[in-house]
Amino acid sequence: MSLIINHVSHIYSENTAMAVPALKDINLQIKDGEFIGLIGHTGSGKSTLIQHLNGLLKPTSGEIYYNGKDINDEEYDRKGLRGKVGLVFQYPEHQLFETDVFKDVCFGPKNLGLSKKETELRAYEALKQVGIEDEYFYQSPFDLSGGQKRRVAIAGVLAMKPEVLILDEPTAGLDPKGRDEILDLIAKLHRENGITVILVSHSMEDVAKYAKRLIVMNRGEVMFDNAPMEVFKHYSELEKVGLAAPQVIYIMNRLLEKGLNVNTQVSTLEEAKTEILKALR
Repeated sequence: MSLIINHVSHIYSENTAMAVPALKDINLQIKDGEFIGLIGHTGSGKSTLIQHLNGLLKPTSGEIYYNGKDINDEEYDRKGLRGKVGLVFQYPEHQLFETDVFKDVCFGPKNLGLSKKETELRAYEALKQVGIEDEYFYQSPFDLSGGQKRRVAIAGVLAMKPEVLILDEPTAGLDPKGRDEILDLIAKLHRENGITVILVSHSMEDVAKYAKRLIVMNRGEVMFDNAPMEVFKHYSELEKVGLAAPQVIYIMNRLLEKGLNVNTQVSTLEEAKTEILKALR
């Protein structure tokens, strides 16, 4: 099973004086079980792209295939698709609307036509997966902290048992501790459940730590699609489009220029620490 994006273009306000090309001939294949980082500056097309993956937007041209079927065929079950390809928006308040947390998480599986018992079981399991304690189940989701809201929004998607989990800037507005907790949670879900994860972020540090494949968008096109370290080799080109490699990449290259024999192919602080200690021995 996989997602295939085949020659997809999208133009907002097509055939008007306000037409804006947001995606330009995108070709990608996303395989089962991948952890992908999707990076790009504001206006690069990354948010437009992910909204095509579960049918929220329809391409101006091209096709999106999920498990070999075109999701934009008239007879395709897009409601069922959204249970399999789950999207967590950047701001959780856009997805939270019920009077209490438990009802909110029940909403997705209930809409799949599941029984009350199965719906509530899935909601309970999902809330436990994301670390929400029972005492919060019957509180208003709007009384929760930013990090808790983010967890409940993720639980609402997990309750539908998706095969693909797409998260649009899931750490936006969180403090460093909250950010790390959410990203560690996503990594755990990927590791334990085998879910395909597409993490949309503007932070190279985040994707360097978690993603195994990095897709960089620029002006509606795919600029790079490779393993993170292969992409980070092009840090000068990334800078020209308003992006940057993780800070540790610059530090290691600077140390090499100063004569310290270090391997610059590292992307996390722990890897850098190991390399620097090795070079100093």
